[in-house]
This record gives sequence, structure tokens and C-alpha cells, in this order.
Amino acid sequence: MNEYITVIGGGLAGCEAAYQIAKRGIKVKLYEMKPKEFSPAHSSENLAEIVCSNSFKSNSITNACGLLKEELRNLDSLLIKIADETSLPAGQALAVDREEFSKKVTKSLEKNPNIEIIRKESTKIDENNEITIIATGPLTSDKMSSQIIKLTGKEHLAFYDAAAPIIEKDSINFDIAFYGDRYGKEADSSYINLPMNKEEYENFYKELINAQIVTLHEFEKKEIFEGCMPIEVMAKRGVDTIRFGPLKPVGFTNPKTGLRPYAIVQLRQDNNEGTLYNMVGFQTNLKFGEQKRVFSMIPGLENANFIKYGVMHRNTFINSPELLDNTYNLKKNKNIYFAGQITGVEGYVESIASGLVAGINAVQRAKNKNFEQKEEKILFPKETIIGALANYISTPNKNFQPMNANFGILPRVRRKNTRQTKKI
Repeated sequence: MNEYITVIGGGLAGCEAAYQIAKRGIKVKLYEMKPKEFSPAHSSENLAEIVCSNSFKSNSITNACGLLKEELRNLDSLLIKIADETSLPAGQALAVDREEFSKKVTKSLEKNPNIEIIRKESTKIDENNEITIIATGPLTSDKMSSQIIKLTGKEHLAFYDAAAPIIEKDSINFDIAFYGDRYGKEADSSYINLPMNKEEYENFYKELINAQIVTLHEFEKKEIFEGCMPIEVMAKRGVDTIRFGPLKPVGFTNPKTGLRPYAIVQLRQDNNEGTLYNMVGFQTNLKFGEQKRVFSMIPGLENANFIKYGVMHRNTFINSPELLDNTYNLKKNKNIYFAGQITGVEGYVESIASGLVAGINAVQRAKNKNFEQKEEKILFPKETIIGALANYISTPNKNFQPMNANFGILPRVRRKNTRQTKKI
């Protein structure tokens, strides 16, 4: 038995798993193929690179993702700690400076004496001798994908999500745009809002649904995840669909006119300097030229400088309910764990949570293999968001799809009937 645990993949889940293992006194070999190889969506040499939105969603514990973050804080999650340290103004959301976040995660793991970072692609899984956590993410390489198919005996599935465009703040027209949060909740309002009247919205809508998109294969059209629905796909469901979704004007009054907008587009700060903003809810598969043309129709963005256009990319996940238990352990091989979006947890914080659970339980396995103690898996209660996610991905489901943290996956609370019985 090797005196280390192998973690394949230096994304959010892999980094959290490596940290949780190392802090418990066991050495880690962390494989990351960058900078020798890059996925279609990655460009930074740093670990824990964030490629879509810079938002870790709500911090409020009345929100499932906010409660999940609080659970992780209580369990000494390295990545949530660094997310807090690199946070940007974003109302009730936890948004980070993505470059600073990745840099700090990388430096923290590099200086950890129990972690060896190996900068090359891992192309083989030693399922007999090594305890391994596979955290290769939603863009798993072809070589590793073939190893996973060989290991699991199952064809893994794929779905696609999209990243939103990023705009240079100085190119936004503030004669039209205004700062403010819904219902005016935040004193230091952090979102930039772009109001639209009915005519402006309808013109924009018409061009959006008729804009040219990147050509998709037939199977790609069926694999779009509802939680990351491209704006143009959502719009085609009905003229008011996005006006009741990401463009909903509820809770806003335009301070320049005193009127409630017919629709509103929100921009969220994307870097620490406040020079870049991303378009909230505008994940897209439009061609780059079409994004420039159509999104420039939004009042306030007529001269917008798009630093990065939205892109569609492939996400890979395994059929976890058949393959994994609720510690992310492969049912047919106790040495193998999976973590991150490849398991079917969807989202940054959810991926971090899976890495934490897999890392802690890989340590339990290592102690058992070294005969230090009887193996006792660390099971998180289904009443916690961490446990509910682990339960969701390991519970038989004929129509398994990736899942974000939400209160719907928690067990139902049975309320005691407090009605008094009438005296007869």
C-alpha cells in the first residue's frame, strides 16, 4: 500500500480534497495537466481556475447554497476560506476575483509539505494499489475519459452549459445604466442595471431568438442543463420567459425616470478592480459576432467592449446513482473515489463540498489499509446540504441529471399536528 493518496485534477473539488487529506497528515500526489495541456475552456496555469461566472451564489443561510457555504466554513474548507478572502461587492452573493482566488489556492497548496503537485496529465488509474480521487471535472480529457469508461464499465454521459460574456465597465453608458439591488436592499449597491422599455425589449427579443448560434450536433441539443440554460434557448420558450427570469424587473425603480422598467439586465462585478462586469444570466451559445450585435442593442451597452464572449462547452458526468455511494466512493472498488462535477453535483460550492467529503473518506480508507483502525466512513446527515447532495448522487434514479444545492433535495420535515381536538 502506497503511503499517499492520488488526486487527479486540480480544479475546485480536487484542490479541496487534497487539502482535507493533507491536513490529516497523509501525503497527496495531486495531478494537474496544465500548463502542458489545457481543456477547451481553461487558460490559466493556476489551480482551481474558474471559467464561468465568478459568483459562488448567495451567502444567505435562507438559501440552500448559502447554507452549504456555512457548513463548509464550519468544516474548515480551504476554498471557501479563500473565496471569502478574495470576495468582491455583489450584494448578498459571494463573488470572487477569479484570478486572485486561483492564485491563492495554488500558493496555499504549493507550500503545503504534504502535497506534491505533479504538472502532467494522468492517463492511468491504478485501481488495485492506490487510493485515488478522480476529480477531472466537466471537461475530462479523452485519455482519462477512456480510463473512466474502462473502470466503471459504463458509458458516461455528457451535457453542455454556457458561460456569460464579460464587459469592460468604462464602455457602459451610465447615462442609462444605474447601480442598485432588487428592492433597494443593499446600501452599497453593487450591481449595474440596464433598464428596458417595452419597445426596446421586444426589439431585443426578436433579434435574440433569430440570432445565429454555433452549430450543435444533434445529441448536444438534448443535453443542455436547465440550471445553465443559454439565454437564447430560454427566450425561444416564449416572449416573456426571460422577462420573468434573468431580465425580471421586479423590485426596481429607475432612479433616472422614476418608472419601473419593463425588463432589466443586470451586470455583476467580475474582478477586484471593478473594471470588468459579467452579464447575469446571459450564458449563451450565440456566435461571437452575433453576441456583439444583439447584446449591444441593450440600452447602455450600445458601445460596450466585450472582453470575453460567452462560450458553450462540454460537461461530462458519470451515472453516479449506479456507481457511487454517499461518500463518493466507487461501489465496486473501495480504493476509488470521484469528486466534483463529474459526479453530477452542479456548481462551484457543490463541487467543493464533494471534494471535502471524498477527501475525508479517502483518509478513512487509507487508515484502514494501513491497519491503523477499522474503516468507518464519514457519512453526512441527509438533513445537511452536504449530505443531501451526497445522497442525491448516490440514490437510484432512472432520469439522473446534475443537481445544484437546493432545499428540494432535503428530507421532508414532518410537522406535528397542533390542532386541538374539539371536546364533545
